[in-house]
Amino acid sequence: MTIVRLGSGDGPQFEAEAIGAKAANLNRLMRLGVPVPPGFVLPIVMCGAVLAGDRGAKAQVTAALSEGIACLEQATGRRFGARRDPLLVSVRSGAARSMPGMLDTVLDVGATPAAVRGLVRATGNPRFAFDCRRRLLESYGETVLGLPRAAFAGRRDELLRSEGVPSEDDLDGEALERLAAAYEDVVARADAVVPDDPMAQLADAAMAVFRSWTGERAESYRALEGLGDLRGVAVTVQAMVFGNRSLRSGAGVAFSRDPSTGAPEPVIEMLFSAQGEDVVSGRRTPQSGEAFARALPEAATRLAALLARLERELADVQDVEFTVEDGTLWILQTRAAKRTPRAALRFAVDLVAAGVIDPAEALRRIGGIDAAALVRTRLVDAGPPVLCGIAASAGVAVGRAAFGPDRAVALAADGDPVVLVRPDTSPADVAGFAAAAGIVTAAGGRTAHAALVARQMAKPCVVGCAGLLVAPGEGRASFAGTVVRDGDFIAVDGDRGTVHLGRPEVVAERPAEFDEIARWRAGLHGAADGVVPVG
Repeated sequence: MTIVRLGSGDGPQFEAEAIGAKAANLNRLMRLGVPVPPGFVLPIVMCGAVLAGDRGAKAQVTAALSEGIACLEQATGRRFGARRDPLLVSVRSGAARSMPGMLDTVLDVGATPAAVRGLVRATGNPRFAFDCRRRLLESYGETVLGLPRAAFAGRRDELLRSEGVPSEDDLDGEALERLAAAYEDVVARADAVVPDDPMAQLADAAMAVFRSWTGERAESYRALEGLGDLRGVAVTVQAMVFGNRSLRSGAGVAFSRDPSTGAPEPVIEMLFSAQGEDVVSGRRTPQSGEAFARALPEAATRLAALLARLERELADVQDVEFTVEDGTLWILQTRAAKRTPRAALRFAVDLVAAGVIDPAEALRRIGGIDAAALVRTRLVDAGPPVLCGIAASAGVAVGRAAFGPDRAVALAADGDPVVLVRPDTSPADVAGFAAAAGIVTAAGGRTAHAALVARQMAKPCVVGCAGLLVAPGEGRASFAGTVVRDGDFIAVDGDRGTVHLGRPEVVAERPAEFDEIARWRAGLHGAADGVVPVG
């Protein structure tokens, strides 16, 4: 078993079944000349050895990582964990099929105390350096050591209150250094250790990513999505690029077309001075593509051109994760976008019209979609919205409010439709997603993991509702001052980004795209048996 170096070739070792869809796509992007940070992959076969408990599996993983790090040091001119201009890396998961947010990631690996001093020397920016350190401690603590997120969040919130600021974005370098020290105390109080040896950090992070394959949320997701034939996860290690380095830096997610409605305009969301997990976690509400274009016009223009190119090259609508470091654009991932059934229908029609795919391929892509899911629905006499947010997944739903995933499952078992209402969502909520008819969150954007899963499951979803205050465990929430209790009926309009009280009527409308499908089927003389019925 050995590493696979991204961008170095093609063949079976570069296919998704060997190195995961994420790495396979990155390899293709690098060969197309797209700006991708250098990296390497521990293939899926290693996952099997780790999970089987093979003697010597960790030693084999460590040896492969040492080989890969040597390649990255050569490619970047930096040394892993060095005291001057250090190399830091990301450790990401990738199965043969996309499982958004269900497997683990560890960023800023190698941010040892010595490397933090090296970052300060190299950049003259202690705020950036200590931000990387506190991110590593939190990520490593949760993912590798299994410490609860709440332990870190409590110390963070305590510091924010003492500084009188709302978020980490408002902390200076000295305050972030104190936050990192507070996180080190969290680890020490748990009788745990974050190693000062960068290779030990890396090996532990890689083993944790492999083991996340058997985590509860990953297994639940595979069961829900019929992915039981997948054999494991690959580990992709890349040189870090830093969206938190400066005010001309940031991280975001972009779709080449709207994955909710199917509209042909790109959808871009970004957080400035942030790393990728800040965007996709859904714990913060990102800014729009328009804000990105105003602040960093050159990077925004290059991203728009890349979105159009990748859609043509890969013959499908793309979901792209990106980072901008001091104005330079880097692509971290691309994959076929998760989409609502309505968007899938429009994508098929528009891509045929653009000559990207032919009618037979379009019919194949929509062949597994239930025709009922393609019918457009809308609310009638819903009254004024009680909440307004971001339309993240199209369609409408009416159901009983549930303020946690377990409660959503219980209410749905009683036979009533349910709307899952959360402050934000995490991949651990996947059982609640499956039980719910619709999803509402106080934070997050259209590119958060929750929104991706909602679109894949064809659930109407509204996120970023600023007036929503959920009291966890209390069975109630404030909807812009109006109290909604567990089990009360509410309605979600995923087209308009609104939430309404009560049980308005839902009506259905036949999409115009059905006529185009009928023409394709007629032209193919019935060759597409089993595709979406028309009429």
